[in-house]
Amino acid sequence: MQHYLAHLDGMIERYPDRLALVDYAGDDAAQYTFEQLGQQIRHLDLLFERLGLQAGDKIALAGRNCANWAVAYLAIAAYRGVIVSILQDFVAADISRLLEHSDTKVLFVGPYVWQQLKEEKLPDMDAVLSLTDFSMICGTKEAWTEWEAWKETPVSTEEFTGFCTYNLDDLVLINYTSGSTGNPKGVMLTNRSLSNNIEIGQETLPALPGEKVVSMLPLAHMYGQVCELLYPLCSGCTVYFLSRTPTPAILLKALQDVQPYSVVTVPLVIEKIYKKHIAPVVNKRNIRFWWHVPIIGDIIRAKVKYNLKRTFGGKLRYFLCGGAAMDEDVERCLLDVHFPLIVGYGMTECGPLIGGDTPNRFKARSGGKTVRGMEVRVAEPNENGVGELQVRGDNLFVGYYKNEEATRQAFTRDGWFHTGDLGAVDKKKNIFIKGRIKTMILGATGQNIYPEDIESRINSEAIVEESLVVEREGKLVALIFPDRNQDTEENSLRKKMDELLRRLNDMLPSYSKIHHVEIMEKEFDKTPKRSIKRFLYH
Repeated sequence: MQHYLAHLDGMIERYPDRLALVDYAGDDAAQYTFEQLGQQIRHLDLLFERLGLQAGDKIALAGRNCANWAVAYLAIAAYRGVIVSILQDFVAADISRLLEHSDTKVLFVGPYVWQQLKEEKLPDMDAVLSLTDFSMICGTKEAWTEWEAWKETPVSTEEFTGFCTYNLDDLVLINYTSGSTGNPKGVMLTNRSLSNNIEIGQETLPALPGEKVVSMLPLAHMYGQVCELLYPLCSGCTVYFLSRTPTPAILLKALQDVQPYSVVTVPLVIEKIYKKHIAPVVNKRNIRFWWHVPIIGDIIRAKVKYNLKRTFGGKLRYFLCGGAAMDEDVERCLLDVHFPLIVGYGMTECGPLIGGDTPNRFKARSGGKTVRGMEVRVAEPNENGVGELQVRGDNLFVGYYKNEEATRQAFTRDGWFHTGDLGAVDKKKNIFIKGRIKTMILGATGQNIYPEDIESRINSEAIVEESLVVEREGKLVALIFPDRNQDTEENSLRKKMDELLRRLNDMLPSYSKIHHVEIMEKEFDKTPKRSIKRFLYH
């Protein structure tokens, strides 16, 4: 296994003049060729040296996706510092708390975050630097002196001779999974975890140097960090950052302009496109009739695939989904038309990959096969082979920062990590997720009820934007946020929900039938990766 900086070395040496990082939109847009990227990393490392930082010191990043975020991230890793990645969506008080908890010495901050953070009482740090232009916002007197001297030092244009690479088992990243006020859970990941994740991507979904990706998921989240930055960049690709809030219009234009080879997203994105643009066509009676008929059906499905790929720029080879279960009807349609769909399985503690596969081998309804370097076992499976998924291997984290109790509880006595997910694994190592242990509902007759399975059926309805199934007073209740573009009249909407409930219960076993539907007036509160915050609705 090679250190991921060694992969980046190779790209800088082979493709010095090729674009590496580009801000797609923004008043202070930046861009770097691979050679300029290497030079700027070296220049920032000189600043770290002037500030007196040592290997293992914590340096935090909090800001929107942009080229300078990536430069700072790589510079910290090259200096043997420890990156502290904090989601910009956390409230200012929580960011301040995480900076203190992580023992951060230097903070790189974006203008959006700093606008809120500057009113907070920040912990003692040597310096706060802007992600816009690496200027110093505040710092100690000594830091100001060293930064002023560094500012006057030109970026070296000497031939790049490569990064030093370090022990694969060195700590390189603390990723906070929550900004909540309890005991923060900072996931500690090593160079081994990141390097193995990147090599898995390169082996499973090879990228060609010069291809392009659009970074739209939060870089502070492991899914976006590895799949939209490190793996493509270390393969010689150009990464375009949506440095403004990615509205549907901006995202669509970026996809058309950039024409990415790969799109990494959550199922919600493709599900919305399916409902609004594909379902009305494929659900027509004549289309359904011809769908699987040779020649005519082939032509229809090829047209659907062509239009879908054109929506994402026209050069799409991989469409990666993760973070939540995909609607079954949507997945079935995408596989029918041979859309390059891959649904993976992962979590922050595995940096993030546990399961994945190629588009032509992907098994429907699975989270892919167990990836290289990882093992998955099913603990105490029931008669259907479902139990808690437990994992170990090269991608696994080494614990939660300064939280020994949480670390101890996360592992079994024989060293396997509790994922908290219920699932099964078949003989070919395909992983099938049933839901979270915490969300599973025990029925009155002792049956296990997985609300995610029911929600998937509800979400396939055109009238439904999103849903949540909860237990109240021993009965199952469906909370539904409707698509009001389909119907805005309350009486008509209520009738459609009653009809939906009838159809749904006809498909469900007696122990998991829904008692009633509650219509939500606004969409559900979500995490940064667009998962519904279930705990708010019980």
